[in-house]
Amino acid sequence: MERISGRALSEERRLLLTPGFARRAGGSVLAECGGTRVICSASFEDRVPVWMKGSGKGWLTAEYAMLPASSDSRISREKNLASGRTKEIQRLIGRSLRSAVDASLLGERTILVDCDVVDADGGTRTTSINGAAAAVALLLLGLRDKGVLDRSPMRGFVGAVSVGMVDGRCMCDLDYSEDSRAEVDMNVVMTSDGRFVEIQGTAERSPFSPYDLGAMLRLASDSIRRIGAVQAGLFSEDQLAWLFGDLKE
Repeated sequence: MERISGRALSEERRLLLTPGFARRAGGSVLAECGGTRVICSASFEDRVPVWMKGSGKGWLTAEYAMLPASSDSRISREKNLASGRTKEIQRLIGRSLRSAVDASLLGERTILVDCDVVDADGGTRTTSINGAAAAVALLLLGLRDKGVLDRSPMRGFVGAVSVGMVDGRCMCDLDYSEDSRAEVDMNVVMTSDGRFVEIQGTAERSPFSPYDLGAMLRLASDSIRRIGAVQAGLFSEDQLAWLFGDLKE
């Protein structure tokens, strides 16, 4: 089966992470995956939400937005209230990143992550997670250098990819043309040590079998392992050693 991009069925689009894209953010990355581009930035506040005060623990939260010209037709800005889709995606990003951060080591401080989609060609939520994980790591290294943190709260990278069934075949990292006609669409989030954080799978047109599910999860696992290598490639051995200690891969 030929894909428009020429990729193998098991092959994800090339992930390119450009650090320092937003120079005023504590940590930032331009994450590019095929035709999808997302600006991921991480900031830091010396406070936590009211409901967490006195807990001694920190918090990590995320926001997501598609910029007006990111799609073929202009997307209106969500000025007052985020749509259901936006809320669902930013909660997914937040949950994914919290699985990689030990908030008890932050003290009563908050990491705020912003993911702004510049161009959308499928996989905006997975690309956001992949870029945001690197942005958080860059933020933490900056806080170490400023003497704010002496111990990293990061457990490891977290990565995400879409998989699905298109024309009856398992396929990795669906672009828009594939996603729009997929029989099954699934987003998979995993930690760098190979554990699942979240699996979102829907039969868009026809149900899938346990065999198909296993095949898609194997594709996702292999792909996220490669994504983790791209994330790690932004950092030196010394930086990885501080970020993850004995957990670094």
